[in-house]
Order: sequence, then C-alpha cells, then structure tokens
Amino acid sequence: MLKVILLNGCVLGYIPITSKVDVYSYGVVVLEMITGRGPGGKKQGTGENGEIERGVVKWVRDRVRDGGNGSGSESWVDNVVSGSIRGEFEREMMENLVRIALKCAEDDMQVRPTMNQVDNMLLHLENEG
Repeated sequence: MLKVILLNGCVLGYIPITSKVDVYSYGVVVLEMITGRGPGGKKQGTGENGEIERGVVKWVRDRVRDGGNGSGSESWVDNVVSGSIRGEFEREMMENLVRIALKCAEDDMQVRPTMNQVDNMLLHLENEG
C-alpha cells in the first residue's frame, strides 16, 4: 500500500505504508502532546519577526541539542513542555519520553525503532518510575 504525499493539491510523491511510517507518526503525535504544538509548529508560515516556523520534530531536536532556551535558567525539558502541563510531570521520565519520541521520528527510516521496541522502552520507563 502507498501513501500519497500532497502539497496544495499537487502530488509530491508516494511512500510505502510500513510499520516504520507508523512509528514516525507515533513519535510526532507524542511530541505534539508534550509541546502543545502542531506537526508543523505552533504557527504555520512565518513568525512575528519573520523567521520560518519549523516542524515540531525539528523544533524539539533543536531545543534538546541547544540545552534549552539559552537563558541558563531552564533545561531543555522545561523549554519543550507545554505550559498546560509545566510543573506537573517527573522531569527524568519526561526527558526519556521526549528522547523516545525523537528516536521514533528519526529521518532515516532504518534507524527508527520498531513499535515493539518502543513498547519495551516505555515499559522500562514505567517500571523505573
């Protein structure tokens, strides 16, 4: 089975529907729930100061890589978690959940975990918590 990729009604290409595509989608949905952002970022198009808004995966990856917002007062976890759940989570568990979601959303399909591996990672988190 193939999935059609459309942009403004134009066919951009086709990708096979595989379990690795499902894992990617799972990772994106988890990041959306954690951050409160949509898959394309909170705002589509350009931001107030003209910068192009990035997708949620790249946005989170950049925050993790940079270690937060640069102020030094917040960790990257504090910076990516939606304000609606801020302070109501266990920091280490949330950090691990974000890292698992980022593994699922890897660009290279071959390095993404299987859903069974994701399940085992999540069960491991639950047992530690």
